[in-house]
Amino acid sequence: MGAKILMTGNEAASEGAIQAGCMAYYGYPITPQNEITAYMSLHMRERGRVFLQAESELAAVNMVLGTSAAGFRAMTSSSSPGISLKQEGISYLAALELPAVIINMQRGGPGLGNIAPAQSDYWQATRGGGHGDYRCIVLAPHTVSETFTTLMLAFDLADKYRMVVLVLGDGRLGQMMEPVELHNAAPAVKVDKPWALNGCKGRPSNKLHSLLLKEDDLEELNTRLQKNYKKVEANEVRFEEVDTEDAEVVMVAYGTCARLCKEVVRHARDEGIKAGLIRPITLWPFPAEPIRQAAARGAKFLFVEMSAGQMIEDVRLSLEGAAEVRFYGRTGGNVPRWDAILQKTREMMPYSPLRRT
Repeated sequence: MGAKILMTGNEAASEGAIQAGCMAYYGYPITPQNEITAYMSLHMRERGRVFLQAESELAAVNMVLGTSAAGFRAMTSSSSPGISLKQEGISYLAALELPAVIINMQRGGPGLGNIAPAQSDYWQATRGGGHGDYRCIVLAPHTVSETFTTLMLAFDLADKYRMVVLVLGDGRLGQMMEPVELHNAAPAVKVDKPWALNGCKGRPSNKLHSLLLKEDDLEELNTRLQKNYKKVEANEVRFEEVDTEDAEVVMVAYGTCARLCKEVVRHARDEGIKAGLIRPITLWPFPAEPIRQAAARGAKFLFVEMSAGQMIEDVRLSLEGAAEVRFYGRTGGNVPRWDAILQKTREMMPYSPLRRT
């Protein structure tokens, strides 16, 4: 068993990356994720690894590209408007089939917005975000402890599929403090990367480039990418279910909102309302099947998010009109209250003794 210490989500993400074998971190300051940069500036150098505060978000992501191309695990992090600035580099990483890990501790938007927590970057994260037909694996932890383990998973998935993995948190998760058990992790397993630009060493030279002027060559790349994404969809869907076996109302939420919904499930059950929760852990690939199964059992759905309604589109696509779906969200950095979510749940059950009309 490892030591259990009190950490913020940002610190837990940083330590998870270090224990996963991240050899280089490139950052640029933006609230509410600056603790990642601060933590990495100290602890990466202690371990003889690379820390560099880049001159811009675009520079940071391109430094990740260069380090990954050389065969090393690399990471950058930012918050919403900073992630937008990284999108060109993320598209290049996808085209070059380079593994990388990027953390987004979301804040209120659009524009510069504010520094309060939000979940309004879902579309950007799950739809690629930049130009071209590409995908990123998107992981969404909901506790500080899970943030620690999620970063270790992120690096493994990035190497396994030669893809960008986005870890989508929010300002509340990044700033809150909870106990984290720091495992005595073994050194990261060295992954064979025959494509890396690490010197010829008696073999033909490798080439990594994304400028493919012949249409058939670029289509061949796209076909290969899509086949890889199908493998991810078949093998890497992750989710958590809470009391869904007999649930008449199933909430769908991730991250901070999922924490609130777990509390709502408990209170609703105390009132006699059969409520449950499906928490996507992978936002892409999206866990459509458990939602379909709950609908087949006759459940209604309440989608909760700190946005104007983004993940609800994937919920509706999963259901294809097979069940009622309602939405409750807050925007601008406001966090939904658990009692407001509970009232929305009551309104979906006309027999609830505490339903207010």
